[in-house]
Amino acid sequence: MTKNDIIGLIASYLYAFGLLFVVEAIGKRLKWPQTFTRKIIHIGAGMWIWGILALFDTWTYGIIPFATFIVLNFIFYRFQIFKAMDAVDSSPGTVYFAISITILFALLWRTGGAPDRVPIAAAAVMAMTWGDGMASIVGQKYGKHIYTTFGHKRSQEGTLAMATATFLVVLLTLVWLPASALSPNSIALPFWSALLMTVIGAAVATVAEAFSPAGTDNLSVPLLTGLVLFILNALLGG
Repeated sequence: MTKNDIIGLIASYLYAFGLLFVVEAIGKRLKWPQTFTRKIIHIGAGMWIWGILALFDTWTYGIIPFATFIVLNFIFYRFQIFKAMDAVDSSPGTVYFAISITILFALLWRTGGAPDRVPIAAAAVMAMTWGDGMASIVGQKYGKHIYTTFGHKRSQEGTLAMATATFLVVLLTLVWLPASALSPNSIALPFWSALLMTVIGAAVATVAEAFSPAGTDNLSVPLLTGLVLFILNALLGG
């Protein structure tokens, strides 16, 4: 374990609990609905993967924060500790999200000179972070055209927001992250390869979000998107 790994662990837990307490406090003060504060936490948590990549020297230590939050999020969900994150009728989606991030980064992130495929993991996490986040926020505020899948209501407006946000964040990740300072051992993608992967990956993520029962999209969207991007990357010679 290096000095940076220790700093990364401390910073990760400070960020995570700081996010929870700050959103809880602001949400109460401004009377934000729980559905909105939950998505703010969702987006904030997902964005911390960039902090993980920036701070840690060793991937095995870097996956610890999200791995431990599998257990912590279950405790928060079970006992309703943070009202901004969990309500009585909430699904254990926060637990599933931590599971997905842990699996993707454990399988694809490598440090110390080994071939690194973390851009695929990061793109899949961003699809869930911003895609699902914007689908919920836009759908709840502007959703007028409702459809139901597996007993769960969604809106066409939310689905469009999901597709648009996912396309943008996946493309930015696949263009910017490979061979960058955050992933120096990954292979840079030609723009047209990144674009093709993005179009197909965003389509898969949008369909997965639309047809997943409540809460399970936090598993299906990132894991299926990651799988599709991995296969496409291999086929395109990445």
